[in-house]
Amino acid sequence: MTPSALRYRIITFALLTIAAVYFLVPVYWLVVSATKSSGDLFGSFGFWFAHPRPLQYLGDVLTYDNGIYVRWFANSLLYAGIGALAATLLSAAAGYALAKFPFPGREALFNVILAGVLIPGTALALPLYFLFSGFGMSNTYGSVLIPSVVSPFGVYLCRIYAAAAVPDSLLEAARIDGAGEGRIFAGLGLRLMTPALVTVFLFQFVHIWNNYFLPLVMLSDSDLYPIQLGLTSWTGYADRQPELYQYTVGGAFLSVLPLMVLMTVLQRYWRTGLTEGSVKA
Repeated sequence: MTPSALRYRIITFALLTIAAVYFLVPVYWLVVSATKSSGDLFGSFGFWFAHPRPLQYLGDVLTYDNGIYVRWFANSLLYAGIGALAATLLSAAAGYALAKFPFPGREALFNVILAGVLIPGTALALPLYFLFSGFGMSNTYGSVLIPSVVSPFGVYLCRIYAAAAVPDSLLEAARIDGAGEGRIFAGLGLRLMTPALVTVFLFQFVHIWNNYFLPLVMLSDSDLYPIQLGLTSWTGYADRQPELYQYTVGGAFLSVLPLMVLMTVLQRYWRTGLTEGSVKA
């Protein structure tokens, strides 16, 4: 190995190490803090354990206020799970249609969808609230769930991936064999687009799971809160109930576990997609 190549490898390793530390230190702090009482959170070194009793403290989080955290957790699973699945299927259908069916105004429609990627969700929260309030749907599950099924980025990604990964010759062969368009899309299109669909699902799941502003605007009933909004409401009362500091930290630790599991389970589909893309047909 030449000195120049060795130098670049050392620099790359150093930069990756710094990036890993930057992202992992907060997670480490969260794991350590979830094992502490409220007093130890402020009275001990933040990056080391002090009288750790994780099962007791996490159990207190789950049972506080008649198990309201469990309800918030279930609400988040409902919003993120159903919303991400519906958004993925809708994005797949729209992207596939834009990629494989030429029609007048297709590019204009696609440009409008691209413009939607540039609009931040916070700018749409208040208009959505007035819209749902006019229909009498504010402060309901639907007021958070329905806006979550629309993903302009998902449509964009699925259109680009379908154009590259779904051969027109394969679709024509299926049509010659007598398959309908719906069967072709479900049997061939969705299978070939799996890596893109996994990406859309994961991005949308994380986005909905971490969404705070839309539920804040839409919901007033604490029984409908997702985790992020519920934990924020706890911090508002922590000055009068110090134990809520510990409950908030423990709740935040539990809230990241589904994302870690989801990333671990779904990453193999990315590897499969990359491997298939590296083989020239």
